[in-house]
Amino acid sequence: MQTLLNYLLPIAIGIIMFGIGMGLKAKDFKRVFVAPKAILFGLFGQLVLMPLIGFGIAFAFQLDPIYQLGIVLIAACPGGTSSNIVTYMLKGRVALSVSITAFNSFLIVLTIPFILDLAFSFFWTSSKEVQLSMYDTFIEVLFTVLLPVISGVIVQHYLPHFVEKIRKPLRYILPGILFTVFLLVLIDEQGNGTKSVAEYGELLLPALFLNVFVMFVGFYLSGWTGINHEGKYTIAIEMGLQNSALAIFLANNVIQIDGLSLIAVLYGSFSFFSTLIIAYLMKRFLRKKELPTAG
Repeated sequence: MQTLLNYLLPIAIGIIMFGIGMGLKAKDFKRVFVAPKAILFGLFGQLVLMPLIGFGIAFAFQLDPIYQLGIVLIAACPGGTSSNIVTYMLKGRVALSVSITAFNSFLIVLTIPFILDLAFSFFWTSSKEVQLSMYDTFIEVLFTVLLPVISGVIVQHYLPHFVEKIRKPLRYILPGILFTVFLLVLIDEQGNGTKSVAEYGELLLPALFLNVFVMFVGFYLSGWTGINHEGKYTIAIEMGLQNSALAIFLANNVIQIDGLSLIAVLYGSFSFFSTLIIAYLMKRFLRKKELPTAG
């Protein structure tokens, strides 16, 4: 199963990002970089605010050290493809979401080792060095995010009528692909001896708090900087939907401490749906009259 997932996961992500790319135009990305306020705040929120909140939750809930590490681990893994899909489904600023994902995928090579080393110094009795390969991360992002999105944009430019015909089905097909792959990951985790997440009900509250609280932090703080409504709930999605697949991989394949992946598995089991629902409510009910803004 694990060998199959090693090939299936990047292929599935590439297909998803290709589909998302078909809903974008080059001018969408131009807007992001001409007025970079939103992307800069989004990166700040994911790479600075999220880990700080993660440390705060780990201390506040007085969890066992292994779960304190797990909370910080999921907080240190910025949103990936899932956040792009939720933004796409809610018709948010998809180009902003994809751009944040691309940038943070490179920056985590520096931030994750630093954050986890700090977490081990607070919560663990022995030190543990965590290293990520910048080259491997670049190759992964290039082939699973950047190239598929660019290819989708090209198809949209040259075959707009074809893209228009499949636009509505894609809103169901892309999440379906993601759910199928994630289900296989969960099945594989159980097959490897991971205990049922139902046995860890006490972990649900801190994991849910991390998911929900940071969404409102991102939404309102980005609003105070003058970012428009679509940008606000897009950033809320980016902050609320962390990359549980990356956290599971780091826990099981890089850090290799039994039980460390439990928070990430639990978080991944509900965060897509909770983020989608909360972001929809933000989009629908928290809009205020806004002046034109470059954000």
